[in-house]
Amino acid sequence: MSLNELRAAVTLLSFLVFIGIVAWTLSRRRNESFEEAARLPFAADEAATRLEGRHE
Repeated sequence: MSLNELRAAVTLLSFLVFIGIVAWTLSRRRNESFEEAARLPFAADEAATRLEGRHE
């Protein structure tokens, strides 16, 4: 196997991994868990606001 064949194989493998990650993130099965993760920063802010209100 020459160096050029190895480079081509690594490029192809990297592209396939990239396509796999994109397909995984856009799949409908994962959408709910990603939506929940997207709301986490706001949940932390709401919890901090509630705690601040109790200490006043």
